[in-house]
Amino acid sequence: MPHHPFKKLRDKMTPEQLAQSEAMAREMMAEMLLAEIRKLAGLTQEELAATLGITQPSLSKLENQDDMQITTLRRLIEALGGKLEIIAHMPRGDIRISQFKEAS
Repeated sequence: MPHHPFKKLRDKMTPEQLAQSEAMAREMMAEMLLAEIRKLAGLTQEELAATLGITQPSLSKLENQDDMQITTLRRLIEALGGKLEIIAHMPRGDIRISQFKEAS
């Protein structure tokens, strides 16, 4: 199969196809692992570890953990240029939990 730049392919898409593609991308981004988020941000483990002031093996362990403290997760997300929000999806609607906001 020949290789085509994505922009060239995107330019040929109908508005419906573009909308479907963007929806799929948003859905995929909603369920990313920390390592995938780091790669999307264009950083290596070494670069992110240096930003956080930890070693690359320590970052590797963090990326592969099933559980971590909220403050650790916040530091990681902020080092990637993001902002951490915790939202509980309840039967009566979503609730943004503010108890864990970083102290000013």
